[in-house]
Amino acid sequence: MSDTILLVEDDSTLSMIISETLQRDGFDVLTADNGEDGLKQFARHGADLIIADVMMPRMDGFEMGRKIRQINRNVPLLFLTAKSEIDDIVEGFELGGNDYLKKPFKMLELIVRIKALLRRNVHDEDNRFEIGKYTLDLSMQMLSHPDKGIVGLSLIEAKLLKELIVNVGYTVESATIMQLIWQRDDPYSRNSLHGFIHKLRHYLRHDQSISLINQRGIGYMLTVKS
Repeated sequence: MSDTILLVEDDSTLSMIISETLQRDGFDVLTADNGEDGLKQFARHGADLIIADVMMPRMDGFEMGRKIRQINRNVPLLFLTAKSEIDDIVEGFELGGNDYLKKPFKMLELIVRIKALLRRNVHDEDNRFEIGKYTLDLSMQMLSHPDKGIVGLSLIEAKLLKELIVNVGYTVESATIMQLIWQRDDPYSRNSLHGFIHKLRHYLRHDQSISLINQRGIGYMLTVKS
């Protein structure tokens, strides 16, 4: 059975090119030309992956992404953007986006990104991880503490924390993290990574035995005092 991709793009020529390319590669494609219709398509038909332009009429891609995350926390979401500002890229990741591609781009790169996102979204049999007093439920993207309750995580936050937990006591290189999560190592991804590390420190603040250490110029290490 083919994976279904929802393509939300207001440029009709680009939408047609992407749609035909994806269909030739074996995907089923649903299309919409604005965020409102994209949201309706997803609510009606679902999708295995969503590609969304950021700048669109009636509802932009970021707002559509926020609303889709209220319906489904796990469907991979890839943003297409002509913007290159760090704040815009970070905003896309923080609302639950999984990847972004700056226009103009090559169709081969888009296909590679799509296949990587679909592989990473395959269900992991072991989705619960413990660190200090916290439990991470990767499938539900939730971090729970016995006294402080539950915090909902973005997909990027959950995957980053999982990588640090399984390597507790060891430094995970920044380049390794970025290749794992974003399949690239560039200044935009590095700035995004710093922001996500800061948020994880905030989430883990209720257990003083846990430290998330910045190994300057190398990477990050999660430690737990016994």
